[in-house]
Amino acid sequence: MGAYTLSEHKTRTTVDIYGQQYSIVGTESISHIRLVASIVDEKMREINSKNSHLDISKLAVLTAVNVVHDYIKLKDEYDMLERELKKKG
Repeated sequence: MGAYTLSEHKTRTTVDIYGQQYSIVGTESISHIRLVASIVDEKMREINSKNSHLDISKLAVLTAVNVVHDYIKLKDEYDMLERELKKKG
Protein backbone atom coordinates (compact mmCIF):
# COMPACT_ATOMS: atom_id res chain seq x y z
CA MET A 1 0.00 0.00 0.00
CA GLY A 2 2.41 2.72 1.12
CA ALA A 3 6.13 3.19 0.85
CA TYR A 4 8.11 1.52 3.60
CA THR A 5 11.58 1.26 4.98
CA LEU A 6 13.28 -1.89 6.18
CA SER A 7 12.49 -1.01 9.79
CA GLU A 8 8.72 -0.82 9.23
CA HIS A 9 6.58 -3.87 9.89
CA LYS A 10 4.61 -5.16 6.91
CA THR A 11 1.22 -6.78 7.24
CA ARG A 12 -0.33 -9.31 4.89
CA THR A 13 -4.00 -10.08 4.52
CA THR A 14 -6.29 -11.69 1.98
CA VAL A 15 -9.27 -9.68 0.79
CA ASP A 16 -12.17 -10.32 -1.55
CA ILE A 17 -12.77 -7.76 -4.28
CA TYR A 18 -15.56 -8.43 -6.75
CA GLY A 19 -15.45 -12.16 -6.13
CA GLN A 20 -11.67 -12.49 -6.47
CA GLN A 21 -9.20 -13.15 -3.65
CA TYR A 22 -6.17 -10.85 -3.41
CA SER A 23 -3.24 -11.06 -1.02
CA ILE A 24 -2.30 -7.51 -0.01
CA VAL A 25 0.98 -6.61 1.69
CA GLY A 26 1.53 -3.17 3.21
CA THR A 27 2.54 -1.18 6.22
CA GLU A 28 -1.02 -0.19 7.06
CA SER A 29 -3.15 -2.09 9.57
CA ILE A 30 -5.13 -5.10 8.41
CA SER A 31 -8.35 -3.23 9.18
CA HIS A 32 -7.22 -0.36 6.92
CA ILE A 33 -6.38 -2.75 4.07
CA ARG A 34 -9.77 -4.45 4.46
CA LEU A 35 -11.54 -1.08 4.46
CA VAL A 36 -9.78 -0.08 1.22
CA ALA A 37 -10.71 -3.42 -0.36
CA SER A 38 -14.34 -3.08 0.70
CA ILE A 39 -14.56 0.41 -0.80
CA VAL A 40 -13.09 -0.84 -4.11
CA ASP A 41 -15.51 -3.80 -4.09
CA GLU A 42 -18.46 -1.51 -3.36
CA LYS A 43 -17.47 0.92 -6.14
CA MET A 44 -17.05 -1.93 -8.66
CA ARG A 45 -20.48 -3.31 -7.78
CA GLU A 46 -22.05 0.15 -8.00
CA ILE A 47 -20.57 0.75 -11.47
CA ASN A 48 -21.51 -2.77 -12.60
CA SER A 49 -25.12 -2.20 -11.57
CA LYS A 50 -25.28 0.69 -14.05
CA ASN A 51 -23.05 -0.89 -16.76
CA SER A 52 -23.59 -4.65 -16.54
CA HIS A 53 -22.21 -5.18 -20.06
CA LEU A 54 -18.63 -4.28 -19.04
CA ASP A 55 -16.03 -7.03 -18.86
CA ILE A 56 -13.90 -7.21 -15.70
CA SER A 57 -10.96 -5.29 -17.18
CA LYS A 58 -13.11 -2.39 -18.33
CA LEU A 59 -14.99 -2.42 -15.04
CA ALA A 60 -11.68 -2.24 -13.14
CA VAL A 61 -10.43 0.67 -15.27
CA LEU A 62 -13.72 2.55 -14.94
CA THR A 63 -13.61 1.99 -11.18
CA ALA A 64 -10.06 3.37 -11.04
CA VAL A 65 -11.10 6.42 -13.09
CA ASN A 66 -14.03 7.09 -10.74
CA VAL A 67 -11.92 6.70 -7.61
CA VAL A 68 -9.18 9.00 -8.93
CA HIS A 69 -11.83 11.54 -9.94
CA ASP A 70 -13.21 11.48 -6.37
CA TYR A 71 -9.66 11.76 -4.98
CA ILE A 72 -8.86 14.82 -7.13
CA LYS A 73 -12.09 16.56 -6.12
CA LEU A 74 -11.34 15.95 -2.43
CA LYS A 75 -7.72 17.05 -2.81
CA ASP A 76 -8.81 20.27 -4.53
CA GLU A 77 -11.28 20.96 -1.69
CA TYR A 78 -8.58 20.23 0.89
CA ASP A 79 -6.09 22.54 -0.85
CA MET A 80 -8.69 25.32 -1.02
CA LEU A 81 -9.49 24.95 2.70
CA GLU A 82 -5.79 24.93 3.55
CA ARG A 83 -5.26 28.19 1.61
CA GLU A 84 -8.22 29.79 3.40
CA LEU A 85 -6.80 28.78 6.79
CA LYS A 86 -3.40 30.27 5.90
CA LYS A 87 -5.04 33.56 4.94
CA LYS A 88 -6.81 33.74 8.32
CA GLY A 89 -3.72 32.71 10.31
